[in-house]
Amino acid sequence: MEPQVRFCTTPEGVRIAYTSFGQGPLLVFANGCWLSMAHELDDRHGGGFYRALSEHHTLVYYDRRGTGLSDRKRTDFTLEPDVRDLEALADHLGCQDFVLFGNCALGFAAIAYAARHPERLSHLVLYAAWAHGPSLTRDDIKTTFITMARSHWGLASRTIADIFLPEAEGETVERVAQGIRESCDSEVAANFLEMIYTEDVTSLLPQVKVPTLVMNRQGDRGVPFRMARELTSGLPNARLVPLEGKIHVLWYGDANPVAETVHRFLQEETQPHPAPLPSGTAIILFADIADSTALTERLGDAAFRTKARDLDAALRTVIRDHAGTPIEGKLLGDGVLAVFTSARQAIEAALACGRAGGDAGLPLHLGLHAGDVIRESDPDGRSNVYGGAVNIASRISGLSAPGEVLVSETVRSLARTSAGVRFEDRGEQALKGVGEAVRVWAVQQTPPLAREAGEGPGVRD
Repeated sequence: MEPQVRFCTTPEGVRIAYTSFGQGPLLVFANGCWLSMAHELDDRHGGGFYRALSEHHTLVYYDRRGTGLSDRKRTDFTLEPDVRDLEALADHLGCQDFVLFGNCALGFAAIAYAARHPERLSHLVLYAAWAHGPSLTRDDIKTTFITMARSHWGLASRTIADIFLPEAEGETVERVAQGIRESCDSEVAANFLEMIYTEDVTSLLPQVKVPTLVMNRQGDRGVPFRMARELTSGLPNARLVPLEGKIHVLWYGDANPVAETVHRFLQEETQPHPAPLPSGTAIILFADIADSTALTERLGDAAFRTKARDLDAALRTVIRDHAGTPIEGKLLGDGVLAVFTSARQAIEAALACGRAGGDAGLPLHLGLHAGDVIRESDPDGRSNVYGGAVNIASRISGLSAPGEVLVSETVRSLARTSAGVRFEDRGEQALKGVGEAVRVWAVQQTPPLAREAGEGPGVRD
């Protein structure tokens, strides 16, 4: 595929090289990997993958400043220049209601653009992207790569190619390494690495409201799969699709499943934006790790936080799968807070969260209450809910044994005929900060044999 190169110019005079081909709605591909369009669009490399994308879309591919055919002189290695590149290209093309595909390190810029310009996007696609650069790998590995890029760019480019293309033939790895060297010089590469390892767009994730597809290969050595889970958990309207294999490079090998996944996602009817958090009556779930201090001492701070982040992502997925809304401002360690409109779905979600905590080796205290909540935005822009009912849900969760789900009398009354569970009376409990005692019940799942015998869903008073 021989790209026909065109240029647009940013407000500060930087020339950005781009090409476009295909037919259909516009898809802008922001490539944060090391190769430029001259190498990625070559038939020997990624031509097949990009042709597959262009079968249903007009694909616009550009080289970020500092690489490829765009202006190679770059002194500002922060997020802003990359966002300005995207803004200039979108303005130049008159893009409206387009798909933005953020690949690898330009996932940062794609996320920032989606947060700033939601009115211009229809969908966001992220491949091998992450939100929190400091968590990408160990500090000693970061230092080694940055030093190697500055002093031994040939060795560094080959090492990067080896990591991104495990099990590939040596000729392919060397060809990619050569393409990396030709796409940017050693100093630019070192500065990009420093940017990769320090950039953090976590605070922007709640502002990305467009439907988002997150993809990552489960065995990727360059971007661990846990980064995709964490990224997805912070995006309000995102879907995570795990991909098989270890290859980091998007187009290498059989890239058809990737292109087909993107096409299916974009062909689906656009999901409505998540409903705003309710002000009024809601079912409130509060989950907190049991004995987190002891677990931290046993596992160590770093290992505990990694496990807690992974569990946090898993719980938020469970909550969404049960039609709940995880609250953006609450992170595991301070508790995961969620609201539901259905008591049955809230109880099912709480039981599933309990299983997820047990499987992760981080058992949870879980509590449910129903009552009025007030929707507000925190100073950082994240939506949150407040009110006495939230405090009661938190206090009830603190009474539960690890892995146990406790509910208030209010929730039990709402769910007693529909939840398919039993409730064991735990009596009236005095809750800190609550004037009156609250009667609580432990959720007991109905044994399958009892259901088959006709006992069915019910309560045990």
